[in-house]
Amino acid sequence: MSLMEELKDLGVDIDGGLKRFMNNSSLYERMLKKLVSTVDGLDVMSSLKSGDINTAIENAHTLKGVMGNLSVTPLYEAYTKIVDLLRKNNSEEAEEILEKALPIQKNILDCIDKN
Repeated sequence: MSLMEELKDLGVDIDGGLKRFMNNSSLYERMLKKLVSTVDGLDVMSSLKSGDINTAIENAHTLKGVMGNLSVTPLYEAYTKIVDLLRKNNSEEAEEILEKALPIQKNILDCIDKN
């Protein structure tokens, strides 16, 4: 199974992502490969746990944008909710959503990393 097929099975909108990259699949795959290092540098959970809400908002907002641009729909939707909740000072609910999203994020990043 190809990377694109595996990601589609994980909820990534491959068709939408390819459209954003003018159907240039090699460029889209290169950008997906960069996602792993991008996510590593933007740890929302550790910022939440340490009480650094501003950094959590910044990191979640950045991840929301990256996930949206790459059409990683399940994570785009999760980070959209997280940013909204954090801006409303609801870090508990944001953390709950993040806890549910992190295994999905791990599966997607592992898939990208192994291909």
